[in-house]
Amino acid sequence: MKSEGFWKLKPKSGFSNLNTMGSLVKSFANLNAAVAYAEIENDLFKLLCDNVSRQILLQVLLEEYFPNTKDAFSEQNYTSVFEGLEDSFLNDPSELYKEQIRFLLDQKEDEEVFLRGSIFKREIPKMYNNKCCISGLKIDTMHNISMIDACHIIPFSESYDDTVTNGIALCPNLHRAFDRGLISITPDYMVSLSDSFIEEGNYSLKQFEGKLISLPSNQKHWPNQENLEWHVVNIFK
Repeated sequence: MKSEGFWKLKPKSGFSNLNTMGSLVKSFANLNAAVAYAEIENDLFKLLCDNVSRQILLQVLLEEYFPNTKDAFSEQNYTSVFEGLEDSFLNDPSELYKEQIRFLLDQKEDEEVFLRGSIFKREIPKMYNNKCCISGLKIDTMHNISMIDACHIIPFSESYDDTVTNGIALCPNLHRAFDRGLISITPDYMVSLSDSFIEEGNYSLKQFEGKLISLPSNQKHWPNQENLEWHVVNIFK
């Protein structure tokens, strides 16, 4: 990060120009003897003073530079931030939460949008007891592998809606079929199958025609009926 420009070293008395010392400051001992401290840009300092922004930055750095070892990093450092956003996701009115996301997008706060998206992906399956709401598939494993996806009813690219009521839990094949309009869910929570495809093999999508989906135990987390209607009108083939 030497060339990034958002920080600079401040020398101790007697070491007025670190740039002229060349290789003398390449060892830690010499660097420690010559440098009093490092100073970062004021805007970055203000950002790091905010706990939410600091933990989002931490997540981004881990994802970018330590993707293979990031899981070894203790989650205790950002648990409180994650829990705060999680509480907002679970308890804020959908319209308020959606407005917050729109504001973040307008402000180009991509890191927090990314973090909220990860909460959507984690929490939606949990609301459905980690079961596909159509097939009932649930696989428990010792290896922390999830076979259930958090699926947007109205695509995020269309709605910027990462709220609870724009999500359902589906296994990957039904997730893909839902996204591509081969299946849909009516506003009364019944499965509809498109007549625009032919299937072969032992596994049949058509077995789910007219099935009532499983729903979260808390009714406020049920899929928004207007969103389901949108999917029927705009995606279903």
